[in-house]
Amino acid sequence: MRPLILVTNDDGINSPGLIAAVEAVFDLGDVLVSAPHTQQTGMGRAFPRTNEVGIIDETPLKINDTIIKGYGVHGSPAFSVAHGILELADRKPDLCISGINYGENVGLSVTCSGTLGATFEADSHGIPSIAVSIQADLSVQRTNEYINADWSAAKKVLRTFAKKILNEGMPENVNIYNINVPACPKNSNEFRFTMQSRQNYFEFVKPTKRDLNKPYALKSRLFVDVERLERNSDIYALYIDQTTSVTPINTNMSAITREVENYVMGTASI
Repeated sequence: MRPLILVTNDDGINSPGLIAAVEAVFDLGDVLVSAPHTQQTGMGRAFPRTNEVGIIDETPLKINDTIIKGYGVHGSPAFSVAHGILELADRKPDLCISGINYGENVGLSVTCSGTLGATFEADSHGIPSIAVSIQADLSVQRTNEYINADWSAAKKVLRTFAKKILNEGMPENVNIYNINVPACPKNSNEFRFTMQSRQNYFEFVKPTKRDLNKPYALKSRLFVDVERLERNSDIYALYIDQTTSVTPINTNMSAITREVENYVMGTASI
């Protein structure tokens, strides 16, 4: 039986990046698309309960004269993945791909990423996942300018890792690959394994004095402390070296170390 590949994208079912992801892997197995009905950037792994949550629209996609099963889910990226696995797939997917996202997901910003949130949901079902994003100026993210984006480098590296996972599985203790591709990579054939930076990368800006009784959306900016930036990090590869970053992620968030054990043993009894 051919492997089943579940594809989603937090930019929505009509995202050109989703089409690009499907084009990269559609001949590697059977492809099922389950993505949010509308733009859901920045949702993390949230499960918001709206009035229309759970409505699913059949949205078939045509890729190279082939019709791919597609569904637009009214809900978050994580909800889309959950519905895809539990309701729409005829068997457990062998791989989940989230992307190609228009806008990078690096540093601590990954914790609020809908792109990564979808892969966290897939991992909770025991499915290996790839999150893949291309670098884009913050001012044009969530706009229609992504229609003209160059997806070629991201498609190439996505296909490479998808084939690797389908043929050999994931390395031990790796659940997700987080791939970030520069807008203008120095060499589209190169990538670097990296660690996730401890810097935010995207950060909120302190508001000016305002009326607290009125709605207000915090504004974001891109900020990198170059002097303190880890040279082996995802941000350094992408932002400084314009090299594709591949960050292996383990979703076990425990931090039990000898230092922690010594600290606990040195405290008074409760």
